[in-house]
Amino acid sequence: MRLAIFADVHGNSIALDAVLADVERHGSADAYLVLGDLTNVGPDPVGVLERLGRLDNARVVRGNGDRYVVTGELPNWFPAGKTDAQIAALRVELGASLGWTRGAVTVAGWYDWLAALPFDLRFTLPDGTRVLCVHATHRRDDEYILSPNRTDDELRALLADADAELVLAAHTHRPLDRTLGDRLRIVNPGCVSNPLPYLDDRRAGWSLLEAGPSGHSVASFLVDYDHEAVAAHAWRVRHPSADYIARLQRVPIAT
Repeated sequence: MRLAIFADVHGNSIALDAVLADVERHGSADAYLVLGDLTNVGPDPVGVLERLGRLDNARVVRGNGDRYVVTGELPNWFPAGKTDAQIAALRVELGASLGWTRGAVTVAGWYDWLAALPFDLRFTLPDGTRVLCVHATHRRDDEYILSPNRTDDELRALLADADAELVLAAHTHRPLDRTLGDRLRIVNPGCVSNPLPYLDDRRAGWSLLEAGPSGHSVASFLVDYDHEAVAAHAWRVRHPSADYIARLQRVPIAT
Protein backbone atom coordinates (compact mmCIF):
# COMPACT_ATOMS: atom_id res chain seq x y z
CA MET A 1 0.00 0.00 0.00
CA ARG A 2 1.42 3.36 -1.08
CA LEU A 3 -0.40 6.48 0.09
CA ALA A 4 0.56 9.98 -1.08
CA ILE A 5 -0.20 12.63 1.55
CA PHE A 6 -0.45 16.36 0.98
CA ALA A 7 -2.35 19.40 2.27
CA ASP A 8 -2.83 23.15 2.09
CA VAL A 9 -3.15 23.41 -1.69
CA HIS A 10 -4.85 26.82 -1.36
CA GLY A 11 -6.21 27.10 -4.87
CA ASN A 12 -2.79 26.62 -6.49
CA SER A 13 -3.19 24.15 -9.35
CA ILE A 14 0.35 24.83 -10.61
CA ALA A 15 1.87 23.66 -7.32
CA LEU A 16 -0.55 20.73 -7.15
CA ASP A 17 0.47 19.61 -10.64
CA ALA A 18 4.12 19.68 -9.53
CA VAL A 19 3.33 17.51 -6.50
CA LEU A 20 1.28 15.01 -8.49
CA ALA A 21 4.07 14.74 -11.07
CA ASP A 22 6.58 14.17 -8.26
CA VAL A 23 4.39 11.40 -6.85
CA GLU A 24 4.58 9.68 -10.24
CA ARG A 25 8.37 10.14 -10.34
CA HIS A 26 8.59 8.33 -7.01
CA GLY A 27 6.67 5.31 -8.25
CA SER A 28 3.05 6.57 -8.07
CA ALA A 29 0.54 5.86 -5.28
CA ASP A 30 -2.34 3.50 -4.69
CA ALA A 31 -4.36 6.24 -3.00
CA TYR A 32 -4.15 9.85 -1.85
CA LEU A 33 -4.79 11.42 1.55
CA VAL A 34 -5.55 15.14 1.26
CA LEU A 35 -5.56 17.01 4.57
CA GLY A 36 -7.64 20.08 3.80
CA ASP A 37 -7.42 23.75 2.84
CA LEU A 38 -7.99 23.06 -0.83
CA THR A 39 -9.26 26.29 -2.36
CA ASN A 40 -8.90 29.47 -0.29
CA VAL A 41 -6.33 32.19 -1.06
CA GLY A 42 -5.33 30.97 -4.50
CA PRO A 43 -6.10 31.78 -8.14
CA ASP A 44 -7.49 28.43 -9.33
CA PRO A 45 -9.78 26.81 -6.73
CA VAL A 46 -11.88 25.05 -9.37
CA GLY A 47 -8.81 23.68 -11.13
CA VAL A 48 -7.62 22.22 -7.84
CA LEU A 49 -10.96 20.54 -7.15
CA GLU A 50 -11.14 19.17 -10.70
CA ARG A 51 -7.67 17.64 -10.34
CA LEU A 52 -8.57 16.08 -6.98
CA GLY A 53 -11.79 14.75 -8.48
CA ARG A 54 -9.82 12.94 -11.19
CA LEU A 55 -7.54 11.14 -8.74
CA ASP A 56 -8.24 7.48 -8.12
CA ASN A 57 -8.89 6.62 -4.47
CA ALA A 58 -8.47 10.14 -3.06
CA ARG A 59 -9.79 10.69 0.45
CA VAL A 60 -10.08 14.28 1.63
CA VAL A 61 -10.71 15.93 5.00
CA ARG A 62 -11.92 19.46 5.64
CA GLY A 63 -9.61 22.32 6.54
CA ASN A 64 -10.53 25.53 8.31
CA GLY A 65 -10.17 27.38 4.99
CA ASP A 66 -12.66 25.01 3.36
CA ARG A 67 -15.07 25.74 6.20
CA TYR A 68 -14.67 29.49 5.71
CA VAL A 69 -15.41 29.17 2.01
CA VAL A 70 -18.57 27.15 2.66
CA THR A 71 -19.96 29.11 5.63
CA GLY A 72 -18.71 32.64 4.95
CA GLU A 73 -17.02 32.73 8.37
CA LEU A 74 -13.82 34.74 8.83
CA PRO A 75 -10.83 33.69 10.93
CA ASN A 76 -10.98 34.99 14.49
CA TRP A 77 -7.24 35.55 14.79
CA PHE A 78 -5.06 38.30 13.35
CA PRO A 79 -1.33 39.07 13.55
CA ALA A 80 -0.23 40.63 16.80
CA GLY A 81 0.49 44.33 16.88
CA LYS A 82 -2.15 45.36 14.36
CA THR A 83 -4.29 48.43 14.99
CA ASP A 84 -8.08 48.30 14.90
CA ALA A 85 -8.01 49.98 11.49
CA GLN A 86 -5.52 47.44 10.13
CA ILE A 87 -7.61 44.54 11.46
CA ALA A 88 -10.72 46.04 9.86
CA ALA A 89 -8.88 46.29 6.52
CA LEU A 90 -7.72 42.67 6.84
CA ARG A 91 -11.29 41.54 7.48
CA VAL A 92 -12.46 43.33 4.34
CA GLU A 93 -9.71 41.71 2.25
CA LEU A 94 -10.37 38.27 3.74
CA GLY A 95 -14.07 38.61 3.09
CA ALA A 96 -13.49 39.58 -0.52
CA SER A 97 -11.04 36.72 -1.06
CA LEU A 98 -13.27 34.07 0.47
CA GLY A 99 -16.32 35.45 -1.35
CA TRP A 100 -14.49 35.26 -4.68
CA THR A 101 -13.50 31.65 -4.00
CA ARG A 102 -16.98 30.68 -2.85
CA GLY A 103 -18.47 32.16 -6.00
CA ALA A 104 -16.06 30.32 -8.25
CA VAL A 105 -16.61 27.01 -6.47
CA THR A 106 -20.39 27.42 -6.45
CA VAL A 107 -20.72 28.36 -10.13
CA ALA A 108 -18.57 25.38 -11.09
CA GLY A 109 -20.79 22.99 -9.11
CA TRP A 110 -18.34 22.06 -6.35
CA TYR A 111 -19.98 23.77 -3.37
CA ASP A 112 -21.90 20.70 -2.13
CA TRP A 113 -18.83 18.49 -2.50
CA LEU A 114 -16.74 20.93 -0.47
CA ALA A 115 -19.47 21.30 2.15
CA ALA A 116 -19.70 17.52 2.62
CA LEU A 117 -16.02 16.96 3.46
CA PRO A 118 -15.54 15.14 6.77
CA PHE A 119 -13.70 16.66 9.73
CA ASP A 120 -11.42 13.63 10.09
CA LEU A 121 -10.63 10.24 8.64
CA ARG A 122 -9.64 7.08 10.51
CA PHE A 123 -8.43 3.73 9.21
CA THR A 124 -6.06 0.90 10.14
CA LEU A 125 -2.91 -0.05 8.23
CA PRO A 126 -2.19 -3.71 7.37
CA ASP A 127 0.25 -3.90 10.31
CA GLY A 128 -2.49 -2.85 12.76
CA THR A 129 -1.42 0.79 13.15
CA ARG A 130 -4.41 3.08 13.71
CA VAL A 131 -4.22 6.21 11.54
CA LEU A 132 -5.92 9.55 12.14
CA CYS A 133 -6.08 12.16 9.36
CA VAL A 134 -7.03 15.72 10.31
CA HIS A 135 -6.32 19.21 9.07
CA ALA A 136 -5.08 20.76 12.33
CA THR A 137 -5.87 18.59 15.37
CA HIS A 138 -8.43 15.98 16.41
CA ARG A 139 -10.25 18.74 18.33
CA ARG A 140 -10.47 21.64 15.87
CA ASP A 141 -9.67 22.43 12.25
CA ASP A 142 -7.94 25.73 13.15
CA GLU A 143 -5.83 24.80 16.18
CA TYR A 144 -2.25 25.91 15.51
CA ILE A 145 -0.43 23.85 18.13
CA LEU A 146 1.16 20.79 16.49
CA SER A 147 4.23 22.69 15.34
CA PRO A 148 7.89 21.61 15.04
CA ASN A 149 8.99 23.89 17.88
CA ARG A 150 7.04 21.76 20.38
CA THR A 151 8.98 19.30 22.52
CA ASP A 152 8.25 15.58 22.35
CA ASP A 153 6.55 15.75 25.74
CA GLU A 154 4.35 18.63 24.61
CA LEU A 155 3.30 16.86 21.41
CA ARG A 156 2.64 13.63 23.29
CA ALA A 157 0.39 15.47 25.74
CA LEU A 158 -1.48 17.28 22.95
CA LEU A 159 -2.16 13.96 21.20
CA ALA A 160 -2.85 11.89 24.31
CA ASP A 161 -6.55 11.48 23.49
CA ALA A 162 -6.19 11.21 19.71
CA ASP A 163 -6.81 7.44 19.86
CA ALA A 164 -4.32 6.68 17.08
CA GLU A 165 -0.73 5.58 16.65
CA LEU A 166 -0.05 7.57 13.46
CA VAL A 167 -1.43 11.11 13.25
CA LEU A 168 -1.37 12.85 9.85
CA ALA A 169 -1.99 16.58 10.27
CA ALA A 170 -1.31 19.82 8.40
CA HIS A 171 -2.38 23.46 8.91
CA THR A 172 0.94 24.87 10.18
CA HIS A 173 2.54 24.81 6.69
CA ARG A 174 5.65 23.40 8.39
CA PRO A 175 6.85 19.83 7.73
CA LEU A 176 7.06 17.63 10.82
CA ASP A 177 7.88 13.98 11.35
CA ARG A 178 8.31 13.03 15.00
CA THR A 179 8.20 9.65 16.71
CA LEU A 180 6.91 10.10 20.25
CA GLY A 181 7.78 7.01 22.26
CA ASP A 182 7.07 3.48 21.11
CA ARG A 183 3.55 3.83 19.76
CA LEU A 184 2.93 7.37 18.55
CA ARG A 185 4.11 9.28 15.49
CA ILE A 186 2.98 12.56 13.98
CA VAL A 187 3.61 13.50 10.34
CA ASN A 188 2.89 16.85 8.71
CA PRO A 189 3.68 16.85 4.96
CA GLY A 190 4.08 20.64 4.90
CA CYS A 191 2.15 22.77 2.44
CA VAL A 192 1.61 22.48 -1.29
CA SER A 193 1.15 26.27 -1.55
CA ASN A 194 1.37 29.52 0.42
CA PRO A 195 4.70 28.95 2.19
CA LEU A 196 5.18 30.87 5.42
CA PRO A 197 6.75 34.31 4.85
CA TYR A 198 9.51 33.79 7.42
CA LEU A 199 10.74 30.50 5.94
CA ASP A 200 13.22 30.48 3.07
CA ASP A 201 11.96 27.35 1.31
CA ARG A 202 9.15 27.97 -1.21
CA ARG A 203 8.90 24.39 -2.44
CA ALA A 204 5.76 22.26 -2.19
CA GLY A 205 5.80 19.43 0.33
CA TRP A 206 4.23 15.98 0.33
CA SER A 207 4.79 12.63 2.04
CA LEU A 208 4.63 8.98 1.02
CA LEU A 209 3.32 6.33 3.41
CA GLU A 210 4.24 2.78 2.47
CA ALA A 211 2.53 0.07 4.52
CA GLY A 212 2.33 -3.70 4.59
CA PRO A 213 1.60 -6.49 7.09
CA SER A 214 5.09 -6.29 8.59
CA GLY A 215 5.27 -2.53 9.11
CA HIS A 216 5.12 0.91 7.54
CA SER A 217 7.40 3.83 6.67
CA VAL A 218 6.96 7.49 5.82
CA ALA A 219 9.22 9.59 3.58
CA SER A 220 8.80 13.29 2.82
CA PHE A 221 9.67 15.25 -0.31
CA LEU A 222 9.90 18.83 -1.57
CA VAL A 223 9.37 19.92 -5.17
CA ASP A 224 9.69 23.34 -6.80
CA TYR A 225 7.18 24.92 -9.17
CA ASP A 226 6.74 28.14 -11.15
CA HIS A 227 5.98 30.78 -8.52
CA GLU A 228 5.89 33.60 -11.05
CA ALA A 229 3.21 31.75 -13.01
CA VAL A 230 1.07 31.47 -9.87
CA ALA A 231 1.25 35.22 -9.26
CA ALA A 232 0.54 35.93 -12.94
CA HIS A 233 -2.51 33.68 -12.80
CA ALA A 234 -3.82 35.53 -9.73
CA TRP A 235 -3.46 38.90 -11.46
CA ARG A 236 -4.96 37.57 -14.70
CA VAL A 237 -8.16 36.35 -13.03
CA ARG A 238 -8.35 39.54 -10.91
CA HIS A 239 -8.25 37.68 -7.62
CA PRO A 240 -9.03 40.19 -4.81
CA SER A 241 -5.90 39.07 -2.94
CA ALA A 242 -3.63 38.79 -5.98
CA ASP A 243 -0.90 40.97 -4.49
CA TYR A 244 -0.99 38.97 -1.25
CA ILE A 245 -0.70 35.73 -3.24
CA ALA A 246 2.29 37.17 -5.09
CA ARG A 247 3.95 38.11 -1.79
CA LEU A 248 3.43 34.59 -0.48
CA GLN A 249 5.10 33.26 -3.63
CA ARG A 250 7.98 35.78 -3.14
CA VAL A 251 7.17 37.40 -6.48
CA PRO A 252 7.81 41.16 -6.83
CA ILE A 253 4.70 43.28 -7.21
CA ALA A 254 4.78 45.76 -10.09
CA THR A 255 4.26 49.38 -9.08
